Amino acid sequence: MLKKWVLACAMAACVGLAFAAVDVNKADQAALDGIKGIGPTMSKAILAERRQHGDFRDWADLQARVKGIGDKNSARFSEAGLTVNGASKLDAKPATSEQASGRNASAKADGMRSKR
Repeated sequence: MLKKWVLACAMAACVGLAFAAVDVNKADQAALDGIKGIGPTMSKAILAERRQHGDFRDWADLQARVKGIGDKNSARFSEAGLTVNGASKLDAKPATSEQASGRNASAKADGMRSKR
């Protein structure tokens, strides 16, 4: 009975390690390649962008700066264990419709001012 309990605990620990979070700002190529859906080409693009322009601030910054990472892929990568500054995609707060409309209104106002 004790052997079965020890074996169960060991298996649970291994499963936990398999789903360990990988922070995009700290990971090397091997760690990024370990995320389901990220291959060598994508991991090289992420690392090159991080080297050239610094750490990613949040998920929106990652999506804007790395070609091929949009809403669907970022959600998949997050589910597979990728984080940005320790936050999963689910932790990221999407812009509310009020915030987005406020940005659009101010952008339109700026555009009108520049045309005058």
